[in-house]
Amino acid sequence: MKTQRSILFAAIAAASVGVSAPAVVSAAPGVLEEITVTARKREESMQDVGLAVSALSETEIQRQFARDIQDLANIAPNVIIDDTGQGPGGTAAIYIRGVGIADLEKNFDPAVGVSVDGVFLGSNAGALLRGIDIARVEVLRGPQGTLFGRNTVGGLINISRTQPTGELGGRFRAGVENFDTYYVDGVFNFAVTDDLAIKLTGAKRDQGEGYYDNVTVRGDQGRQDYESLGFNALWNATDTLEFEYSYTMERLDQDTPALVNATRPDQLFCVAYGYCSPSVNSTITGDRNGVAGGGGRPPVPPSFETNITPVDAVDDSFMDAFFDTDTHILEARWEISDALRFDYIFGSWESDEASLQDWDGTPELLYHTDRPGEFEQQSHELRLTYDNGGAFNVVGGLFFWDSEYESRMRSYIGFAVPGLILDIPQTTQQETESVAAFFEADYRFADQWVLTVGGRYTEDEKTSRQFGEVNTIPGQHPSEKWDEFTPKVGLRYNMTDDVMFYATYSKGYRAGGFNGRVASLEEAIQPYDPETIDNYEIGVKSELLDNRLRLNATIFTMDYKDKQEELQLPSSETDTGQKTVVINPSSATIQGIELEMQAYLSDNLSVRANLGYLDSEYDDFVYTDVEGSITDLSGLEFRRAPEFTGTVDATYEWDVAGGNAWVRGAYRYIGSHFTNATNNAELANDSQGIVDASVNYAVNNLTFSLFGRNLTDEDGYTHGYEVAGLWSYAATRPPRTYGFEVVYNFNN
Repeated sequence: MKTQRSILFAAIAAASVGVSAPAVVSAAPGVLEEITVTARKREESMQDVGLAVSALSETEIQRQFARDIQDLANIAPNVIIDDTGQGPGGTAAIYIRGVGIADLEKNFDPAVGVSVDGVFLGSNAGALLRGIDIARVEVLRGPQGTLFGRNTVGGLINISRTQPTGELGGRFRAGVENFDTYYVDGVFNFAVTDDLAIKLTGAKRDQGEGYYDNVTVRGDQGRQDYESLGFNALWNATDTLEFEYSYTMERLDQDTPALVNATRPDQLFCVAYGYCSPSVNSTITGDRNGVAGGGGRPPVPPSFETNITPVDAVDDSFMDAFFDTDTHILEARWEISDALRFDYIFGSWESDEASLQDWDGTPELLYHTDRPGEFEQQSHELRLTYDNGGAFNVVGGLFFWDSEYESRMRSYIGFAVPGLILDIPQTTQQETESVAAFFEADYRFADQWVLTVGGRYTEDEKTSRQFGEVNTIPGQHPSEKWDEFTPKVGLRYNMTDDVMFYATYSKGYRAGGFNGRVASLEEAIQPYDPETIDNYEIGVKSELLDNRLRLNATIFTMDYKDKQEELQLPSSETDTGQKTVVINPSSATIQGIELEMQAYLSDNLSVRANLGYLDSEYDDFVYTDVEGSITDLSGLEFRRAPEFTGTVDATYEWDVAGGNAWVRGAYRYIGSHFTNATNNAELANDSQGIVDASVNYAVNNLTFSLFGRNLTDEDGYTHGYEVAGLWSYAATRPPRTYGFEVVYNFNN
């Protein structure tokens, strides 16, 4: 650990005299080009934005060989993006500054937002996007409640895809990787008329061998088959009015994500069955990638009245899953005048999924779930922007949201009654409606000073229904409304054209809700409360040495109130003696420092580096545990909140043999951290050093690449969960992967 930390700090020290890879390809050798972001709902230079934001361009994204957005977590300090392994489609655990959630239940709102082409995604499941035509990724750290609204208490991942070019051209890519993996994808642009441009996309990725070995039932586990198709049309109706429509279909068939047994010696599954994991590096299989998962789906009873199955009737069915999505986005952009612009964005996102999952990580059927479900959201945003290039500009608008969610879960419990499998059905339905009005204005009251004032008023309403073990009936279908005003005040001081200081206060808000996993009618109708964060930060942004060095720094503190926590609590109404519910038992303080640097060390060598320091601690965290005892977790650290994170990413380019060659190497440091709220040491990660590298050669229209991810084969947990008193399970980081890729660009 000390060695890794020493390496990191040595790299950062080198960076302090000029380090960082450009987010975009520069116009002139050795000069950093301006990075344009839309972090404030309008295009502006990243260096002029008075908030902590990092960005990568299309070129940099492609050079990282990113499978999905978790491969881009090194873009910014104090950012962790993991796949929790809970359910299909990539259930994202996105944590910014220690704030986030890691749950597959869609009734539990995200704490970090993901926005695609201006449309907010309302679910963690499916948020690990596999977009093949991403133009830019922005990471906004800290609450974004003014312009982006609810459920952005930690920050926002803002993704912009490429637009149709109106010119004939495109890109074709094909590659192979270990684990019997191949992929092909392409982007094709053309024009129908002078005013109508079309873009078509398609992708196929097949992983024939899994990362993991199910040592008791079926061998290889972790196979995936992914495909997508996309259509994008851009119509310039007039000189001042344009419409853009996009449709994306994604289909994923996969083995159910593998979870390893991490049960402590004092938990039931260890004591009663002997399936124990005495340390984090010793699972019951002796290998973190060795999964001792059981198989089996008991026959579904003909009705809810019959809910037991003999153990010997268990079917050794494949643990399989699927996750399908359809996305529609329509945007109208009207330049009313040189100073006034109107935008309308409609978004629709639908998902259909199912997963048979083994949660106990043993050869037995002790606890499995079969969980089909659907999620549908629609949103409308109307926005006016006024900017005449003078001292005052403002953006404001209205936002409407509607979503529906249904989960039809069946829990199969094989440890409660000897010789029998309990089959427990529970259907959860939830509807959400949200309306908001927002604005943000800049006022330049002196040559060097700019004042920013903004606010958003949000009203949320949720309605919940439960059927199965717990039944809500008309009149008992609970509905609750919440409202919140989230202000923002900022001050910028432009000391020179190249150096800017800023100070910002912002507030974040995450809506309350209803529990989706309930043990009683009382729990079904009792909502949990919203949570809020007050964020204070100061920062500096600078471009030095004739735009060869970009240096940004931020210091922040955040006051977390009524933090929502998912906990196991005692219950006399369940077969397990406990229940999993969301409550608001805690408040907390988070503070930290963030450094980001980009530089050209020579005309050929560019380096990008960042360093994050985070101090997160629960101020007040008291609740009654499954044993009926008062548990005080005050003073504990946040999960997924390492004290230090950092990245050094270097690229060296040169001309050779009539083409262009480059080598890239990246080292990412993730400090030791816990993966669950109670700071269980068995579910903790030691510090990790993740190395990626590639060798590339481009000639004419072809690019050839050899690449590798996680070359040090770090095997940390991406998720850990303790079912108090019973067992613990965890998901692990993908092992070392490597591959070869060919890209053909035509007419680009």
